[in-house]
Amino acid sequence: MLREKMMSIRKYVFFVNAAYCYAIFRPLQEVILLKGGEVAWFFSPEVHPQLNPNEVILSTSQQAMAYAPDVVFTAGDWVPYYLPGIKVQVFHGIARNKRGAETEQESDHYRIRGWFDLYCTHADADTLEFRRLARHYQTFTVAKTGWSKLDSLFKQNQLQKADSENELPTVFFASTFSPSITAAPSLFQFIERIVKSGRWRVLVTLHPKMNQDVVDKYRSIVSDHYWYFSPEDDLYLPMQQADIMLCDTSSIMYEFMFLNKPVVTFKTRNPGPHLTDFDDPQQLESVLLSTLKNNQQLIHAAKLCDELHGFRDGLSSQRIVEAIEECFDLQKFENLKPKPFNFIRKLKIRHKMNYWSL
Repeated sequence: MLREKMMSIRKYVFFVNAAYCYAIFRPLQEVILLKGGEVAWFFSPEVHPQLNPNEVILSTSQQAMAYAPDVVFTAGDWVPYYLPGIKVQVFHGIARNKRGAETEQESDHYRIRGWFDLYCTHADADTLEFRRLARHYQTFTVAKTGWSKLDSLFKQNQLQKADSENELPTVFFASTFSPSITAAPSLFQFIERIVKSGRWRVLVTLHPKMNQDVVDKYRSIVSDHYWYFSPEDDLYLPMQQADIMLCDTSSIMYEFMFLNKPVVTFKTRNPGPHLTDFDDPQQLESVLLSTLKNNQQLIHAAKLCDELHGFRDGLSSQRIVEAIEECFDLQKFENLKPKPFNFIRKLKIRHKMNYWSL
């Protein structure tokens, strides 16, 4: 049962280091503002701000320091450590081993970099692992809250297609950027082919760090049956419109599985009965069609979703805010050991942010 008590009025900063952060932070912003808190946004230099008129931006590190936040949220693997306030990691994706480490626990998701005071986990498995790490390092605490981004997905009603019997099947292609695991370059001509065939509606988004030449290729496709979505767009819209997802090893595939729809992957690092994987791009259309007709994998995907995210109530943002408040109430942050000095990493962050004041 979520607590109903009044919470202290605090200042919160959302640190944005990639376009995917908007969809993660905005559900949190809604909860914080409803509770009377204050919110501002602060950006890494390589990110062009895309804020709504009523959202507050801090344009420089000096402004962010003067704002004096109580809490700084991040979804990436680093944060401007010099900002006031506790640092909260909410993650930019579901906990899965994307890069092929020998075990899930050895994946980048569980790498402790020494920046964060609180990790907000999604389900039992990642909570247990982070709590084990917390006992070892004693420099952070852990709360099982769920992922704020999924609040929007669970609260939205699935869009209904008009005249669905005559509608073309719709595929949503989402690809990560890492050269070793991205499918976007290999599949471009084959995706373009099914667009031009007129037999499919194709929706595409690419990771914000994708090679610009690849992005330009996908943006160049012109068809009444093709739509390109930027990373800062609401990607739950194309996900809801799609009948099937095409992916590689991007964690967005697990978000799509919560819609109880099938996923096809190209040379994924994480195969299993919850998806259909293929390695010959010539087979793209036939694999999509066969998976649509035989979606037994949905049973396995539903089980996996239960393992990856422990909540379906759309209240994870509220749990995150309440977990922070509970940590303040119980003085958990005061009892943490000091973080490692991280001299070289700190220099790199200051250089990146062009901030050298002490």
